[in-house]
Amino acid sequence: MGKKKDAGAKKLGKKLRGLERKLSTYDYLMKVTQFDGATIAPENGAAARGEALAALAGGYHRLLTSDDAVELVHDLHKAAAKGKIGDKQLAAEVRVLARDQREASAIPAEEEEAWTRLTCEADAVWHKAKAANDWASFEPYVDRIVEACKRRATCLDSTKDPYDVLLDQYERGLTMADFDAFCDQVRETVVPLVHGIVQRGYQPDAPFLAERVPEHVQKQLSFDLIDLVGIDRADTTLAFTEHPFSEGFAPGDARIATHIYEDNLISNVYSIIHEAGHAIYELGVDPAYAYTCLAGGTSMGIHESQSRFFENIVGRSRPFMGPLLKVLRRRVPGVYGDVSEDELYRAVNIAQPSLIRTEADELTYPLHVMIRYEIERALFAGEATAHDIPGMWSDLTAKYLGIEVPDDTHGCLQDTHWSGGDFGYFPTYALGSAYGSQLLRAMVAERVDFGEACASGDLAPVRAWLGDKIWRWGRSKDAPELIEGACGEPFDATYYCSYLAKKFGALYAL
Repeated sequence: MGKKKDAGAKKLGKKLRGLERKLSTYDYLMKVTQFDGATIAPENGAAARGEALAALAGGYHRLLTSDDAVELVHDLHKAAAKGKIGDKQLAAEVRVLARDQREASAIPAEEEEAWTRLTCEADAVWHKAKAANDWASFEPYVDRIVEACKRRATCLDSTKDPYDVLLDQYERGLTMADFDAFCDQVRETVVPLVHGIVQRGYQPDAPFLAERVPEHVQKQLSFDLIDLVGIDRADTTLAFTEHPFSEGFAPGDARIATHIYEDNLISNVYSIIHEAGHAIYELGVDPAYAYTCLAGGTSMGIHESQSRFFENIVGRSRPFMGPLLKVLRRRVPGVYGDVSEDELYRAVNIAQPSLIRTEADELTYPLHVMIRYEIERALFAGEATAHDIPGMWSDLTAKYLGIEVPDDTHGCLQDTHWSGGDFGYFPTYALGSAYGSQLLRAMVAERVDFGEACASGDLAPVRAWLGDKIWRWGRSKDAPELIEGACGEPFDATYYCSYLAKKFGALYAL
C-alpha cells in the first residue's frame, strides 16, 4: 500500500512539473518583452508591447488558477501534509506554488490584464516625462497605479493595511512597524556621521572622477567588470537603458542593462558591479530548480543584499582597489595611470548628500530610501496624492539630506519603480544593504579570507560561500530562514550600523 501511495505522489509531482514548465514559458516571454521594451524596442511599439504583455499575463494567470491547477496543488498539498512526499524539493515546490496560486486566485484575470496594460503604458510615459522634466504628464498614472495597488492589496488580504500587504509581496513578513524600527536604528548611526562629515568640511580631491571616458571604452570596461565579479560571459549580455537593471530569464541567461555617462565613468563601474550581483545570484540557483516555481531569487531584500554586497562591500573595499585599478588603468590609462589605490579608495567612498539615489554613496543611501518610504506611506494612508509628491520630495530631501531639489528629473522622476507599480519595493534596498553586512560577518567567522579574495581579484571563495548559503536555495527559503541559516541568528541591523560607523569613521577620522 505504501508503494502505491508513493507512486501516486510521484504521478502528481510529474503533473506539477508539467504545469510549472508551462508557467515558466509564460514568465520567460514576459521578461523578454519587458527587457526589450526597456532597452532596444522602438518607442512607437509601446502599445503593442502592452497588449502582448497583457495577453501573456492573462494566460499565466488563467493557467495558474485554472480548476485543474487548483485541484492538482490541493491534492499535492494534502499528500505533503500526510507525509506522502519524501522528495524535499517537490515539497518545497508545492508550498511555494500553493502560495503563488492563492495570491493569483485572489486577483481576477481581467484585473491582472488591466494592470499590465496600465504599467506598460505608464512606463513609456515615465521615460518621456523624465527626459522632459514633466511631472504633470506622469502624475495621473501615479494616482491610477496607487488605486490599483490598493485594490490588489485588498484582494490579497482585506484584514491588513494595503501598504503592509505590498511590503510583504517584496519581503515576506515585512511590515511598516518593522521598517520603522529599522529606520530609527539606522538614523541613529547615519545622521550623526553625515553631520560630522559636513561639519569637518573635508572631501578628497578626486578630479579624475569627472574626466570624460568615451562610450565605447566604457562598454569594453563593463565586460571586464563582469569578468571580475565572476560571471561567464556566455551566461549574460549587456544592454543600455535609462535606469540600470538586470533580469534572470533562465539557466545560463541573466541579462544586465546599464546607463553610460561619458563624464561619469564611476557611475557605470558601480552600476555594472551592482547589476552583476543580481545576475550572479540568479545564475547560482540550483539547476534542479530550473523551470519550477523555485527558480529565481526569493525576495527583493535578498536580491539587493547580493547586488549591494558586490557593489559596496566588495567593490568599494580597500583590498578591491588593486584589481579595480588594474582594469581602469588598462582601459583608461590616461585618466587612471597615476591614480593610487588609496586615492581611488577615498574617491569611490566620498560621502556627501546628493540628489540621485542610484549615485548615492554607501552612507547616505538609506536616507534616500527613507524619503521614498515616507511618500509611499502617505499615498497609501490617503494623506497625499500624486500632485503632492514634488513638494513632499523637496521637503524630505531638505530634511534628510539638507539639499535643494532643482527639478523633478533630479527628484521625483528619477526612479522607474512607480511606473511599474512597484510600491513597497524601496525599503528592500536598505534592508539588502543591512543583510549584506551581517552576511559578511558570518562569512569571515567561517574563515573565508574576504580581504585576500578582494585583493587578489579572485572572488571564488566569496562566490562559493554565498552560493552555498544564499544562491542555491532559490525561492525554496524565505529571507528570514536564509539569513538565520547563513548567519546562525536572525536579522540584526546592529551589524550594518557597526559596519557604517567603522568604515566612515575611519575614512573621515571622526
